[in-house]
Amino acid sequence: MSTRAGFVALIGEPNAGKSTLLNRMVGAKVSIVTHKVQTTRARIRGVAIEGETQLIFVDTPGLFQPRRRLDRAMVAAAWSGASDADVVVLLIEAHRGMTEGVERILENLPNATKGRKVALAINKIDRVESPKLLALTQKMNERFAFDETYLISAEKGHGVDALRQWLAGEMPEGPWLYPEDQIADLPMRMIAAEMTREKLTLRLHQELPYQLTVETENWEERDDGSARIDQLIYVMRDGHKGIVLGRKGETIKQVGAAARAELEEFLGRRVHLFLQIKVRPNWLEEAERYSEMGLDFKDGN
Repeated sequence: MSTRAGFVALIGEPNAGKSTLLNRMVGAKVSIVTHKVQTTRARIRGVAIEGETQLIFVDTPGLFQPRRRLDRAMVAAAWSGASDADVVVLLIEAHRGMTEGVERILENLPNATKGRKVALAINKIDRVESPKLLALTQKMNERFAFDETYLISAEKGHGVDALRQWLAGEMPEGPWLYPEDQIADLPMRMIAAEMTREKLTLRLHQELPYQLTVETENWEERDDGSARIDQLIYVMRDGHKGIVLGRKGETIKQVGAAARAELEEFLGRRVHLFLQIKVRPNWLEEAERYSEMGLDFKDGN
């Protein structure tokens, strides 16, 4: 049998379940999954194997109405991911249906996906009754000629295998693009930073998730097989520093412990994680920060 390999772009509104679907497809946690919207900043590529096919998933930031430079750069990255892929999967939430955001995506879809196959994946199907699902499927397909429609639960895995098998059949013939044991093409430094950022996002709830970023400043391999990882948490104000630290440093301690545990599980070895908080009032306007997140600073103009 000949091998196949290609790129699949997952697009949709924030919180539609793209990161959960990516992680389910790949079988490992490569994308940040939180209850917060707009948490995927970089286009994270996860690599899955289906038979003789290698599927490279691009988990794009959610498509939404951008207001700030970072928002605009994220939305540009999402549409760029769609136009670069072999196949596009639009993910929508069953219980929310055709929202204003989905309407906007449908308007842009013909231009962004010219000549590409596009599948519709209706996610979180366990939240609605069958008649409502059928009506939504019909309505969506009247608006855009999807090549296939899948009813799935990314969280529980329902329908995901069928979607992955169809995607595998749509990939172009050719050699695999990544080693067989590689599950993501993001540098480990960035994956590590994303893990810490996820823990901060979960821990801080509404306080300042979009006003901080995490960078891995140093990664040192030790003789005993463990790794020392130094990370910087950038916040915009002195007051934010206090929130991240928490009372008597409790918050940062808990975030560090949770991030370290996940990193150890991911890497399969001991990790010594050191977190430092730095106040940088203008980090949202610094090109270097965007490069670290895998975004193009110019796209924010």
